[in-house]
Amino acid sequence: MRTQVPSAIFLAIMPLLGMPGLLRAQQVDASAVIHDLDTANVSRHTNLLEYTNLEHYVVYRGKDQQPAAEMTVRVSYKKGAGKSYTILKQSGSGVVLKYGLHPLLENEKAINDPARVAQSWFTSANYDMQLKPGVTRIINGRNCLAVAISPRHKAPNLVEGTLWVDVRDHSLVEVDGVASKKPSVFAGTTKMTRSYVKMTGYAMATHAQAESSSFLFGRTAVTIDYSDYHFRLRSAE
Repeated sequence: MRTQVPSAIFLAIMPLLGMPGLLRAQQVDASAVIHDLDTANVSRHTNLLEYTNLEHYVVYRGKDQQPAAEMTVRVSYKKGAGKSYTILKQSGSGVVLKYGLHPLLENEKAINDPARVAQSWFTSANYDMQLKPGVTRIINGRNCLAVAISPRHKAPNLVEGTLWVDVRDHSLVEVDGVASKKPSVFAGTTKMTRSYVKMTGYAMATHAQAESSSFLFGRTAVTIDYSDYHFRLRSAE
């Protein structure tokens, strides 16, 4: 005689059996995942009026274990104005700071210009998005689905790779891939990852890493840690 497992116990042990079984039970709607990603970007842009945070940049060259340069900046975002950066501390190679990190900040300011910021969002307007059936991961305790992304046009700030989204609310958890276009003829392919945590209802970056190599400059890796967020949201009407 077969013993039936109570539904409550079944649901409790499903994570131990792996995500595929859970997904079969839920039958993920690919169009709903993409719709929720689109909606989240618009909602964040509409309701997040201002925020500040700290960003700590570290650059490594070649096989060195010690940083070639470091920089800590205070970031201020204001809806309609974009981002501004105040350098609080920097150390290491003057060349790396001048030709690496400082231009990186200027590029981030340009990307976040209100007139063009929507062009870099992870939305179906900017990317062809395809849910990867049965492909799952657990990231920092969150069950995640995989969404393949391919930019509709190539640019250094657009990524060819995978979005990992929370199975429950389809919020962004991680992105990994390669830049769809090299920033210059001297640069190699850039591989990158960025991790997110939900804060005040919106996915905010907590850590990023990018690595590239070239004949002229060899291997360069940059890590960014994001912390000390403070928000001002639109008041509920």
